[in-house]
Amino acid sequence: MGFEGANPGTVRPGGRTARVRASVLQAAGDALAEHGFAHLDLADIARRAEVGKTTVYRRWGTVTSLVADLLMDMAEQSLPRTETGSLLGDLKANARLVQRTLADPRQGALFKAVIAAATCEAKTAEALHRFYDIRITEWTPCVQQAIDRGEVPEGTDVREVIRAVSAPLYYRLLTSSDRLDEAAADQAAEAAATAACAGAYLRGGEGRA
Repeated sequence: MGFEGANPGTVRPGGRTARVRASVLQAAGDALAEHGFAHLDLADIARRAEVGKTTVYRRWGTVTSLVADLLMDMAEQSLPRTETGSLLGDLKANARLVQRTLADPRQGALFKAVIAAATCEAKTAEALHRFYDIRITEWTPCVQQAIDRGEVPEGTDVREVIRAVSAPLYYRLLTSSDRLDEAAADQAAEAAATAACAGAYLRGGEGRA
C-alpha cells in the first residue's frame, strides 16, 4: 500500500538513488526528533545526509513531502505481525512492538513531533493517517483469526480492536509521565482482548441487548 500518484519522494528506485533516499530519510528523522517539525529545513537535512541541496529540493520539494515519505518508509520497514495462536498473545506482540517504538528516545521524539505537526498541517495529518492505516491493516488478521477460532464474536470491528491496543500507549507518550514499559503494553493488550471477547467492539451494536 502506498500513496497514489507520483508525488515527490514516492518513487522507489534502487542503486545510488535508493542510498541517497535512505540517507536523507535518516537525516530527516534525526532532525525531526531533535528539533521538531517547525525547525525542519531541507538545506540542513541535505547537509546532515551529505548530499547536494538541489537533489533534496528536486526530489521532495517541501518539508511536508519529505516527512510524508519518511512516514511511508517507516510503515513499510516496520516488523510484520506476530501470530501466536491466541488473540491475547497476538495483541501482546502488537502492544510490545508499539511500546518499544514509542519508548525509544529517537522514535518517541519523532512521533511526538509528527503528531504535533499533524494537528495544524493537513498534509502531515494525511501522511500520519496513512501510516497508521498501513500498520492497523497489517495487524487486523490476528483479530479475524480470533473470530474464526470462536474467541471473539462475529461482527467484531477488527480495526477498532487494534486501535484499542495502541491508544493507551500513545496516551502515556503524549499526556502522561507514567512509565511506558512492557507492563503497560501487556495491560493495554489484556484490556483490548478482554473487551473484544466480551463483544465491546461489535459493529453497530450487533448482538448487544
